[in-house]
Order: sequence, then structure tokens, then C-alpha cells
Amino acid sequence: MTNLYLDLMEKCLLNTIYEDAPNDPWTGGKYNPELRAIGKDWPSRAHTMIGYQRLHQLREACETVLSENIPGDFIETGVWRGGACILMRAVLKAYGVTDRKVWCADSFAGLPKPDAAHYPSDYGDPHHTYSQLVAGLDDVKSNFMKYDLLDDQVGFLVGWFKDTLPCAPIDKLAILRLDGDMYESTIQGLDALYDKVSPGGFVIVDDYWVVPACRAAVHDYRARKDIGEEIVPIDWGGVFWRKQ
Repeated sequence: MTNLYLDLMEKCLLNTIYEDAPNDPWTGGKYNPELRAIGKDWPSRAHTMIGYQRLHQLREACETVLSENIPGDFIETGVWRGGACILMRAVLKAYGVTDRKVWCADSFAGLPKPDAAHYPSDYGDPHHTYSQLVAGLDDVKSNFMKYDLLDDQVGFLVGWFKDTLPCAPIDKLAILRLDGDMYESTIQGLDALYDKVSPGGFVIVDDYWVVPACRAAVHDYRARKDIGEEIVPIDWGGVFWRKQ
């Protein structure tokens, strides 16, 4: 029953059941199951845009840290409509885990304008111009409620990462999922949270292959901290590694 529940959660979060049309600038507004499966569209109604492969990898990572007793909470930095965080909460629910929390970190007002003076790699980044990438806090909470998963095991860090992540009330993390697209958002997540990831925990980067600035932030941080763990591809966009 656990697998059946989580399989259905994945389908609902991706909305492969009702096949909602995308609202991105490139697909022409027509649902394509192949693109939805790999997260290459922006759904109009689905609660996540990361696609089946990245969503399922997140589920497997959560199940792994539970089975191996890797201590710590789960967090996503950049949650959009909350789908990935909803899945993480569903995993905890399915396995009866009550001593971990899922953290949703986001401005809930879209992405920041590029600060090229401090982060030159973000020069000209257009993400802040896309209204499709804005999901408000009330909308995300409402989405959690649709699955009966909004409770005290879900926390919200509201604001820009530079303001919220360094002072986040988190002791340990077993899952750190970065989905901030930009250099600034990625490096700030790593700077504030990487040291809290437990040995054996997962670091997942959603846009590693998609946004060169995101990839640059990962490489700069890993070089600075002398991190040598293998970067494992998930699909055309995301990667992960396990902290040793």
C-alpha cells in the first residue's frame, strides 16, 4: 500500500492523470506526456514541474535516508507550487515518521532580479520576468491541504535566501534539494545549508545541466570546500551526490 500511495502521489503532483496543458513559452500549450515525464514543460495546474525522473529520484532519496537512518530534516530551496515538498511530506507520512520536518524555502514572489555586481554569472538572467514561476505562500499551503499533508511537520522559510537560510532553525538535514535556478540562489543555499547535511545525506541540484550559472555555483562551492563526491546525473536537468 505504501508504494501504491506514493506512486499515485507522483502522478497527481505531475498531473499526468488529467494532462493539463503547459503555459511555457516553447511548447505551444499542448500537453505532451514525454515532456511532462522529463520536466521539460511548465504545467498550468500541476503542482511540480520537475518531471517524473527527478520527482522519483527525490522519493528514492527520501526512502534511502529513512531506511539507513541518516539523521536530519528535508528541505527544498525554491519550491514553486510545493510539489516536491509535498512528496517529501508524503514519504514521511507513508512510513509513519514523526520526528522529521519538511522545510519549504522560497520568496513566494518569484525569482530575484540578477545581482550581476556580486554574481556576474547571473548577468542577463530572465527568470524574474516569468510570471509563470510565481506561486504565493497561500497557494502552496492550499496545495498541501489538498493532500491532507499540511501540519506541524511542514515549515516555511519565507523571503530571499540570503535573509532566511543562514538563520533557519535547522540542526541537521538528510535531504538538501536546491531548485533556485540562478548562481545567487544556488550558492546561497550551499553556503547556508551544506554543512548541516549529515554524512550519507543527499544534495540534489535541479537545474545543474539546464542553467550554466547554477552549474558554475556548484563547481565553485565544491572547489572551495574540496568536495570530491561523484556528481550523479538524474536526467537532462538534475544531478545529485551523497555527502561522505
